[in-house]
Amino acid sequence: MVLRSAISICLCLLAIGVHAEDLGTIGPTYDIAERDLIEVMKEKYRRMENSGELAKLHEDYKNKVIEGIEKPRPVPGIKSTEVARTFYIDPTYTLERNIQDDRGRILFPAGTKVNPFDYDRMTRILLFFDGRDKKQIEFALRVINQSRQEVKPILVAGEPLSLMRKWKRPVYYDQGGALTRRFSIRQSPAVVRQEDKRLRIDEIRL
Repeated sequence: MVLRSAISICLCLLAIGVHAEDLGTIGPTYDIAERDLIEVMKEKYRRMENSGELAKLHEDYKNKVIEGIEKPRPVPGIKSTEVARTFYIDPTYTLERNIQDDRGRILFPAGTKVNPFDYDRMTRILLFFDGRDKKQIEFALRVINQSRQEVKPILVAGEPLSLMRKWKRPVYYDQGGALTRRFSIRQSPAVVRQEDKRLRIDEIRL
């Protein structure tokens, strides 16, 4: 039955003269040719070089890099201390898995509480301050000069290289706020030091 229907449809199409018609050429035709991508890039590079655009891009990029180093972004969320605050952080942590030696013997089983200050001491004071604030700069310099313990100055805002050249000593920067987040610091200046087996953090109002 299906075969007969198909034959009938074919005969009908032939009867009404179904055929493909040549419509002619509507416009000019070209062979499809894809340019080599490397050559296109080279040509664009040469144009930019000849026009001076490339040199300008290089100069702009260099200036941005230098500016990012000289004037890094301030750590977000840190403000000058309005209300002095002192708090402590216990660095004790609990082992999540067994600590084994090279022979597989368990040295410290999972669940053991470990305090780093049981094995070592914090040898330096960490001093966080805003390099845009004259009072904080003066405070930081006093702490550095008067402390019996070595002080590591860490900026939360300002120009570390400029201050480094002026003080003729290393000045660090809390890039991205990694340290202030770790120590829960919200105000500056702030001093971090070891006290017994804990960290003491002082946010100081000037």
